This record gives sequence, structure tokens and C-alpha cells, in this order.
Amino acid sequence: MSTAVKPMSQPHDYKMMVEKDVKIPLRDGGFLYGDIFRPDTGDEKFPVLMNIGPYQKDKVWVPPHDLEEKANPHMNWETANPMWWVPRGYALFRVDTRGSGKSPGMSEPSSYQEAVDCYDCIEWVAKLPWCSGNVGTMGVSYHAAFQWKVAGLQPPSLKAIIPWEGRADQYRDQAYHGGIFAMGFIASWHNRNTAWHLLGKPRAYNPDSFNNNMLWNYMRNDLDSEFWRQSSARWEKVKVPFYSCGNWGGFAMHLRGNTEAFTQAASKHKKLRIHTGSHYHPFHSEEGRIDQLRFMDYWLKGIDTGIMDEPPVKIEIRTGGVLKPSGAYHFRFENEWPLARTQWTKFHLHIERDATDKKDAIEGSLVASSAKTAGKLTYPGAAATRPGKAPRGISFVTPPLEKDTEVTGPIVLKLWVSSTTEDMDIFATLRNIDAEGKDVCEIGQQEDEISCVTKGWLRASHRKLDQEKSTPHRPYHAHDEHQWLKTGEIVECDVEIWPTSMVFKKGHKIRLDIGPVDGIGSLYFSHFPADYNQGALNTVYSGGDKESYLLLPIIPPK
Repeated sequence: MSTAVKPMSQPHDYKMMVEKDVKIPLRDGGFLYGDIFRPDTGDEKFPVLMNIGPYQKDKVWVPPHDLEEKANPHMNWETANPMWWVPRGYALFRVDTRGSGKSPGMSEPSSYQEAVDCYDCIEWVAKLPWCSGNVGTMGVSYHAAFQWKVAGLQPPSLKAIIPWEGRADQYRDQAYHGGIFAMGFIASWHNRNTAWHLLGKPRAYNPDSFNNNMLWNYMRNDLDSEFWRQSSARWEKVKVPFYSCGNWGGFAMHLRGNTEAFTQAASKHKKLRIHTGSHYHPFHSEEGRIDQLRFMDYWLKGIDTGIMDEPPVKIEIRTGGVLKPSGAYHFRFENEWPLARTQWTKFHLHIERDATDKKDAIEGSLVASSAKTAGKLTYPGAAATRPGKAPRGISFVTPPLEKDTEVTGPIVLKLWVSSTTEDMDIFATLRNIDAEGKDVCEIGQQEDEISCVTKGWLRASHRKLDQEKSTPHRPYHAHDEHQWLKTGEIVECDVEIWPTSMVFKKGHKIRLDIGPVDGIGSLYFSHFPADYNQGALNTVYSGGDKESYLLLPIIPPK
């Protein structure tokens, strides 16, 4: 990798032209409204950075005081700051989706129609006289997720995308974790956005906005189907150059989309970056903006910034317990994902004592070899209960680690289970326990302290694997039928635990919690406890011919 300093766009004293409520025609005769921020220089042409979303293009975002980009009247939630990009020779194009903000029409959040509309917006803006004809997309979360879908439609003027913390599979990444409905965030998101539209300023100019039946549709379509495929990435059709940017703290929403993109998309030119910090600090950090600029300069302006000469993977390695908004840890370059030098290591569940409802109890150890004879642990399921009143489940820990141990990559939990009812929900949580027995917390996406490293989920009736898409370190569940349990029937489940990176310090322990409901660190990413959990007894088996284990990606020092 060359260490020579390469050029990139520098700020100029351009006057910024702001065009509000620009009407964008669509192929079906409808239209959307957008805002354009661009350099006002006469005949010079500039590339465009576009985003489309339901968060109201006119709603000014007031960032926290410690954001590296300071507040200004043009800041907007999860989108790029015109005050930084326009001086560097870029135009920004923000569009309200159908039925949101100022755009009329029927609201369909995260839909195929939204991707088609975005295609039309890209091709429309590319033909404006001041545009160079090159369009990129960039933004966070919702403003990232749309990019995977529109990229699959392959608009000719779309030259590069930067999906920053963006889910890609609407079913697996957001709505149904392991087949379990992730109702907490989705219901809250839907209700908040409805309120912002109908109880806020948009009511004055768009009184029928955000009128959709999203929650009903999500719950009605509880299995994967074309309903979900239309609103998700189709990796074989994503061929545009992209910089996929994830967050280790995004283990319940976006991170899986970013890593799946890098391993599955058809693009020849793709990069993966995974950082730490809140949902917004890294995007607006100087370090993050320089990465964005170097990538867009290369693909939209033809400037050799050197970014494509660097290894394709850039990941921030967590060493535990730094609770800063961003820039907490050091980045490291890698050549692939998962890392080629990974030592895939089984930590077997060794059952040592009966399950108990004591909060900090440990039922067994995570050890190198499986027990010769099978043991079992039984614990109650959990129906709808008050917060904090649900059964805990069971827990396993490693002995104190003899040396610093890096775990970086995807994780699998292999479990043999049974239940007294027709189904069983498995919630798996990995924790970093220090030498004093306390959780080592990390910064969450909303600047909260998260007392877990990563999570995984699986509803036992969804255990069927798509064998063609599964790998030994990343099971891919079909989610196309219910394979109901028979009372006492022992079945094999492969739980996908979302990727992570953590250096567990010498003397620390790796703890695995297996529970019937959301465990420690779930916060607003909570799941619906179905009625079959009422009165259920769930059992986990390990040892003998029932080899239950945690498969961890151990990374040796370079």
C-alpha cells in the first residue's frame, strides 16, 4: 500500500445556491419534491450526492454539541452537510419519499416503489445543465438502506454509493431477527414518524402524509416471501462501486446488511468499513468525511485519491470499555472478510449445575472439548410479562482468559433443543466480563452504554437452512415455512450471531446468555413474545451426540 499523499477535492469559496421544493416528475405521472444545494459558479458542472427518505427534507437537525460538524440551518437527520460538501464541488439533492414531508402520494416506507422513484430522481437530476451527469448516493440508516435497492435497478447515471449503517434484507436485518418479530423498534419508528407528520408541521401542507399500513403488512407477512424480496437488496444485481460502512454497535439493525453486501454483491469494486461510536458521530467526523470524499472523488470526479489502492477492508478493533462517541479505537486494514487467518474455534457448552432464576447465575462453562455424555438444562419460556419479570434463561462462561484474545468476524451458536410446546425462541447474547465480574460496556448507536458485545436470535420453527447460501460460519435460514416442534422432540438449531470485533483482555471472561426473551443490552430493539411461550419449558442439551457449541472467529496476532 502506497503511503504517498494523494489529491482530493479541496474547499473553494463557492457561493451556495439553495433551490427549495424542486418538483421532480416520475414515470407514472406522479411527482416528488426535493431540495438542491449546489455551487453557484456559472458554467461549471458538478456531481450530485443524493438521498431520499421520509424524515422531512425541511426538518432541521440540531446535532449534539460534541459533533465534529457544527449546527447550521442546512443540517438534516442522517444526511450530508451542504456546508462541507458544496465548497468541495458537490451538489446535494434531498428528496421526500411519496407521502412524506412535502411529497404527495401513498406512503410505502422502504418499498420497491421507493426504489423506482429514486431511479427516476437520479436520472432527472443527472440531466440538469449544471450536473456533470455523475450521481452518487450517501446517507445513514434509512438513507443508506434505499441505496441497496436502487443500485439493483442499475440507473445509468448512478456511479457510486456509500450506504452508511444500512440494513439490506428487510426481513432478516430489521423485521424478523431469526424469524422473531422485532416489534420494539419498528412500532416505535412507525408511531414516531406518523406523529411527526400528522402532529407536526407537515400537516399544514400535506395533511394525509405517512398514511400506510406498514405494521399490519409486516406482521401479516411473517415468513420470507416476494413481499420482502422486493423491498430488499438483490445482490446479484448490485454492480455499482460501493463503500459499505457498518458499526459494531449496530448488531440489531444495520450491521448485517453492510457485511452481507461485501461478501454477496456482484460489484467488482467494493469496500467494507466498520467503525464504532454512535449512529451519527462517525458519519460526521472528519475521518469519516475524508473516507467519503476520497471514495466519491474517485468515482464521481475521476480523481485518483489512492483509496482504491488500499486494502478493501478497514475495521476499528475494539479493546473494550471506551465510551466515546467516535474515534475510540484504532482502525486496521484487512484484505478480505471474514479474515483469512481466522482460527474458527469451538467453545463447547459444558453443563455443570441446574438452571436457576438468580440474575447472575452461571449454569456452565465454555470449554475446548465436548462432554462425553449428554446433559441438559431446562428453563421456563416467557409470554408477555412486565419488563424485568421475564425468566432469565441459562448462562455459560469461559475460564479467565490466559491472554488477550481477539474475536473478529461472524459467529454461530449450535444448539440442540426441545420444548413442551410447538415452538421455542432462542436469544443469544455475548458479554465481556472483567476480572471483577462486571460487564465491560460499549457505546451504543444512541450514545447509550451497551452491556453486551453482540447478539443472535432464532425461532426454532425457523431452523430450516438454505444450504446453498449457508456457510459454516454464517447460517442462512430459509424462513419460508414453520417446522413446528413436537413435545419433547430434540432438534438441531444453528443460531446466526451477528458479526463483531472485540479483544477480550487477559483475565476477562466471555459470557454467553441463552434466554427465552430479550436479554441484557437489548434496549429499544425488543421482540414480540408469542403466546406459545406461556407455560412452556425449554431445554438445551449438550455433550455426547448432542454437541452444542459457540463457534468464535479467533484472530491470531499478525
